[in-house]
Amino acid sequence: MKSIHDLLEIAMKARASDLILKADSPPALRVDGRIQVRDDLGVLTPADMHELAMSILYSAARDNMIRFGDVNEVEGESAEDRMQYLLDQNEVDAVLTVAGLVRVRANLFLQRGAIGAVLRIIPLRPYGIDELLLPRVLKEVAHLPQGLIIVCGPTGSGKSTTMAALVDYMASQRQVNIVTIEDPIEYVYEDKNSVVSQREIGSDTKSFAAALRSVMRQTPDIIVIGEMRDVDTMRVALGAAEIGHLVVTTLHTMSAIGTVDRILNAFPPHEREQVRGQIANTLSCVISQRLVHRASGPGRVPAVEVMTGSPTVKKQIEEGETGELYSSIRDGAHFGMNTLNQALQQLVASKAITLEEALATTNNATELRQLLRSTATVG
Repeated sequence: MKSIHDLLEIAMKARASDLILKADSPPALRVDGRIQVRDDLGVLTPADMHELAMSILYSAARDNMIRFGDVNEVEGESAEDRMQYLLDQNEVDAVLTVAGLVRVRANLFLQRGAIGAVLRIIPLRPYGIDELLLPRVLKEVAHLPQGLIIVCGPTGSGKSTTMAALVDYMASQRQVNIVTIEDPIEYVYEDKNSVVSQREIGSDTKSFAAALRSVMRQTPDIIVIGEMRDVDTMRVALGAAEIGHLVVTTLHTMSAIGTVDRILNAFPPHEREQVRGQIANTLSCVISQRLVHRASGPGRVPAVEVMTGSPTVKKQIEEGETGELYSSIRDGAHFGMNTLNQALQQLVASKAITLEEALATTNNATELRQLLRSTATVG
């Protein structure tokens, strides 16, 4: 059986985003969003999985020992403690670093009585905005003094990678105090021209709620919230943006318009009018993205829908006319906006992706075909 470090090295060479391990099956990789089962690596037994899990937990405990000085001072952080927690609670998270190579976010769980694991592979340093082929508007909103920037999309669409690129750009281009609240910390940022303090739920603070209550006393210019998971987080994020901070966060939604609706619907009915006003006052930019397979060669490119806080957008949100937002996004190129279909149209026109991939990604194939026909006619 190969060690966990051997398996991670294989995954990195294959450009995998995830390594998936389970008993009675060979290891599998997720490459460009698709699963590749590696039969050549052999079938893992339950005993193999237990050994691999202990290796993961030992590596995570070692990282904690380096971080805190003495792992025994950190209650419940030894590998044996975490293994017992896994067996008692049926799942456990761990984060480890392979020196000089990669960071790994691992989720270990029980399935059919044996241990399974999924390891997310995270580069040691964030990619750049240009390197990721993200819209230039991201660089513009990165310089805003206050407001709310939301990166959204389905699972596996690259939200964390995009947010990391944005935060890293802010740290290098501005002289500000950035405080992040994450669960867990994925990318580790360098201070560069700013100060970046990263707080992890569980080890640096007890909860999102506790961290968000105290963050205002840390003189932040920019507050980064790993994910708006519940109404309490949304309430604090909107409040922080409203009193003059720039707030950056992610949300699991499928579109820019869906992001507005998701936030509103998270609140009780009697609060929604007030929240609608807060969104209208603070919203600076919503980035909604999908990853689409390249037309030639391996890899994927982002198809990004952008909604910025233009006067028309703010007015429509405040007056509850969210059904009109799509037209504003479609016609808002002057304010850096575009729909998902417009992004897909440009990618097809530049031959970055195929028509088939575009149609598989869009949520409105009829409109996309019309856009592509109009492009061909103009050409």
